[in-house]
Amino acid sequence: MALSSDFNLAEPQHEAAFFYGLFLRGHKLEQLRQDIDVSPKVLERWKREAMRDPWYGAAVERVLAYRKNVLAIFDSMIHRERVWPNRLQ
Repeated sequence: MALSSDFNLAEPQHEAAFFYGLFLRGHKLEQLRQDIDVSPKVLERWKREAMRDPWYGAAVERVLAYRKNVLAIFDSMIHRERVWPNRLQ
């Protein structure tokens, strides 16, 4: 099966929903946020590699934007849960 280059970066809301489901099952909020985000240590390593390879630098920027988007969607889901904890579904 061939995957397009956009396959993994097409639907950040699906990934955010996956992490939100983990949150609802009792996983710790801060651990999930760390799992979604890119750690400073990893980011520094990626930036060093990007200095040697322009394509890699473009890919890093794309991945970072995606991870930040997933985190923002996840945070909005958490915020909505805290604002309306007893809403009907």
